[in-house]
Amino acid sequence: MRPQDILLPTAAGLCCKPGGFHIDPVRPVERAVITHGHSDHARAGHGAVLATQETLDMMRLRYGDGFAGSTQAVRYGEEVRLGDVRIKFHPAGHVLGSAQIAVSCKDLCIVASGDYKDARDPTCAPFELVPCDVFISEATFGLPVFRHGEAAEEVKKLLASVKLFPERAHLVGAYSLGKAQRVIALLREAGYDAPIYLHGAMEKITQYYQSRGVKLGELREVRGVKKADLAGTITLAPPTATSDIWTRRFPDPVTAFASGWMRVRARARQRGIELPLVISDHADWDGLTATIAATGAGEVWVTHGQEDALVHWCQTKGLAARPLDLVGYGDEDEGEAGVADEAQA
Repeated sequence: MRPQDILLPTAAGLCCKPGGFHIDPVRPVERAVITHGHSDHARAGHGAVLATQETLDMMRLRYGDGFAGSTQAVRYGEEVRLGDVRIKFHPAGHVLGSAQIAVSCKDLCIVASGDYKDARDPTCAPFELVPCDVFISEATFGLPVFRHGEAAEEVKKLLASVKLFPERAHLVGAYSLGKAQRVIALLREAGYDAPIYLHGAMEKITQYYQSRGVKLGELREVRGVKKADLAGTITLAPPTATSDIWTRRFPDPVTAFASGWMRVRARARQRGIELPLVISDHADWDGLTATIAATGAGEVWVTHGQEDALVHWCQTKGLAARPLDLVGYGDEDEGEAGVADEAQA
């Protein structure tokens, strides 16, 4: 059996015909297996959804109770048989509940990584390396220029700025699912114990993280707080809010943005970001290449991101590789309505 007999890119997304399901489909399908809760991967309207409990809960928070005809929660390491294939979920290290999907049929194993990172994150299960025959890798930061460094060092820069400008508020743009909670947790690890303020779009998901045992310290709604009382504070908000009229409620705000894209200074300047923080929930170039090599896969399929560069690297290492050219993933450039703009961070 060939890999393409098990998984095949289609207009709806990655399709497993022998299993009767799609992985992270971009349009409604009969049965969907979802890797994580970001809106470019987790959409409403499917007949049945299989995902981790956390991902199902995120979808319910976003779309309401009727987001799918039926749901099935799958634990990490649990094997589920669908048609002629077996699937198993493994931690992807991207956000809370994120999973790689191992699809096995006879003696062939394909791992669809979804979005992943190999860097430490105190708010979710760490990435688990899964040996396989074919590895499907994202390539969001699939260029050698993207080397993220330590997130803790970026948080130190934020705290140094807070100390340097006690009369100013610090407004940190961060995606509502995963990034915001990670930044808060890293601030706590760095010893920052003052209340942290939240934009309204952050509240439900952050409260959910806390309900799952993620310790984030004292958090407050920024809504209704007097402008003068926000001097010297840190507020987390969706990225688009940091360039909105909403920022006028803060005293002379220092605008920061936590994203892997902040490695590109031109992006920071375009957004008017005073304090770029290179903190990403995706693997950087070194993480991508090291993970691919460590899986032992002889074939690599590359999707959503800088596909060509990563395909070329694989081929120089003697691996069979090709881009999947899937559409509908990873569009994070503009617009976050509530929690809908957190895909690529």
